[in-house]
Amino acid sequence: MNYRRKTVSQEVGEKSIVQKLDLDGYVRQFKQFFAREKSVAMMGDINQHYRYIQALSSVQFPPPEKTPNLDRELNLIKKQGVLALEEIYAFVIMVSYFNKLKTLSLPEPLGSWVRQIEIPEEIMEIIGYFTEEGEINPERDPELLSLERAIKRNKSEIKETLYRLTHSAKLRDYLVDTQVHLQNGEETLLVRGGFNHAIKATVTGRSSAGFFYIVPQAVSHLKEKEAALLSNRSELIWRYCKEISATFFRWERFLDFINKAYDRFDHYQARVSFARAKEYEFVLPSKRKGVVLHDFAHPAIEDPVPVSIDMSKPILLVTGVNAGGKTMLLKSLLAAVYMSKYLLPFKCDAARTKVGHYKSIEAVIDDPQSVKNDISTFAGRMQEFAKLFTKEDAIVGVDEIELGTDSDEAASLFRVMLEALKKRGIHFVVTTHHKRLASLMASDDEVELVAALYDEERRVPTYTFLQGSIGKSYAFETAQRYGVPPVIVEEAKKVYGEDKENLNELIEKSTSLEREMRQKIEKIDSELKAVEKQRQKLINEEERLKEQHRKALATLENRYNAATKKAREALKAKESTEGRRLLNEAHKRKQVEVKEAKIKESKPLKEGDKVKYRSHKGELLSIRGKDATIIVDGLKMRVPLKELKKREETPKLKVPSKPKKATHQVEKSGASVSVKLLGMYADEAIDTVDKFLSDALVNGLSEVQIIHGTGGGVLAKLVTEYLKKHPKIQKFYRMPGNLGITVVEL
Repeated sequence: MNYRRKTVSQEVGEKSIVQKLDLDGYVRQFKQFFAREKSVAMMGDINQHYRYIQALSSVQFPPPEKTPNLDRELNLIKKQGVLALEEIYAFVIMVSYFNKLKTLSLPEPLGSWVRQIEIPEEIMEIIGYFTEEGEINPERDPELLSLERAIKRNKSEIKETLYRLTHSAKLRDYLVDTQVHLQNGEETLLVRGGFNHAIKATVTGRSSAGFFYIVPQAVSHLKEKEAALLSNRSELIWRYCKEISATFFRWERFLDFINKAYDRFDHYQARVSFARAKEYEFVLPSKRKGVVLHDFAHPAIEDPVPVSIDMSKPILLVTGVNAGGKTMLLKSLLAAVYMSKYLLPFKCDAARTKVGHYKSIEAVIDDPQSVKNDISTFAGRMQEFAKLFTKEDAIVGVDEIELGTDSDEAASLFRVMLEALKKRGIHFVVTTHHKRLASLMASDDEVELVAALYDEERRVPTYTFLQGSIGKSYAFETAQRYGVPPVIVEEAKKVYGEDKENLNELIEKSTSLEREMRQKIEKIDSELKAVEKQRQKLINEEERLKEQHRKALATLENRYNAATKKAREALKAKESTEGRRLLNEAHKRKQVEVKEAKIKESKPLKEGDKVKYRSHKGELLSIRGKDATIIVDGLKMRVPLKELKKREETPKLKVPSKPKKATHQVEKSGASVSVKLLGMYADEAIDTVDKFLSDALVNGLSEVQIIHGTGGGVLAKLVTEYLKKHPKIQKFYRMPGNLGITVVEL
């Protein structure tokens, strides 16, 4: 894993976005969990980091000790320099910590990574040199042990000498008190003037009252001895440092690796410890763009109203009440992207929260106008937007987008710029009070409108949001809430005009209706889910009963086979005509029952059923033997019955129409008789004409009409061929003026 140092510009940019999103306090709290100072960003595969963090979250582990950054020390080792004792001990802390982790039962993939870290024996030996306080253990070196004991005895002698002097009768009259005072790191006595008549000593300083701090000569000798002993000890420690540094030079690559591994694990443990302390959750950024937050709470807000918002479209346009949380919604969306990008935990419903990955995060929030840079507000905004045309794959938050210029002109300009930047893969969260831009953008399918809601009864913002609506600003109500006299507010309303106020009321009413509609839809969706759940439960129960029935039949089948087998065996032993008859009767009954069961299971098709023929959906009109007539999209088709499948459909309240049947009607009213063949197949039409003519002859009719239509002339030709061969027909001809009817004289 390569943990590269960020450039100055990257660190400045990261710090800037953290401050703009009000995450500086959150980041400071998080960094307190680091074992040593570093950037919050982790280099490398974020999916792998997430797996390691999840694994570490499932176990308890010892916190790592605080250590300094050791890049300078590693460079010194490469140059065969000699490290100080505390610098060597920093490496010992890191190696010891991984040695401790090896003893734990860590889940995968974390366990494999820790176990694969092999610590050289020479490094392990160096760890044994040190005490828990970071000093060389004197028990391992007789010379060092002797020096430590001599230093301890000398310190004891100094204390005893000073105690003796503070209680001596000779010095009693000159002592200000009997305490030992530390002056410039040395033990001294505080005495009055004239002390030189009672004791030989060196003055090291004077108090504000004019008294003297002295070091008695007897103590000076002991101090010199202590200095010599400490010098010998320092020389011995220096030899240890030199030898250990030489060993470190041989294992420089391992130390460089362990330093990076310690940083990597420090990133993991800090995130896990921070999440546990704050009860936060991790959200892994997805490749799919967009942000969906559920019960999100910005860490900078105390007792926040949880935010649930869906930013699945490239542009989210937020309108609505002043001081209603529009800016904080913008910061929340960008903050969620920032924290997810660096795998920092935050408060949300992680199972329902989805955050896309963006290469960069930009926030156009502050007013750039100042005397120092001599730039107007609008010009500053244009500079910010000009920079965006060099970026791709970014999410940008723009607060009060029309700030600093005419709102109508700004609306047109920003609409065109947002469209152009959207094509570069840049997503926007935009807040505005002006309806012009919202109305221009509302028709775009890739723009999501969001309204900040206002409680009319309590006259306060709710800090909640409604998607798909344009919100009212409530400027007058906000002004009055913050102390502007009601008389001034009423006068402002008059100047503003009733028409515009009515428009705002319509906008708010529309928002309220939209909110009610969405609540009803959510209720219906919930009820539909319950119905669907019950339906699925019934389907599962039906399948269970079918399986139970199948098993019961199989059991009976097995019992029947076993019984008949025994019967056959008995008949072999002793032949019986009656037994053979009963056995044959049992076989016949079984075959009949099986056939009836199959008929019941097959559910044969009947006229009027909804059917499917290959990829076509239609309705069954009639069945003739092995063939069937169906209607598909208004066209009749004759198809094999075995190729039809019954199509299950949700029953409708509308009563289905009865399937058409090929029928004929004989009407006797003095002189006119007719039959209609329209829409029939050839054989069906001939059968109908044959039956029709037979009925006409029986009823003694002398003239009849056959209505076959013109169409392609197929039916007319079939009827003509048939009539030529009929023995009871005197003559036939087409009706003048209507070639679709043939007149037949009997």
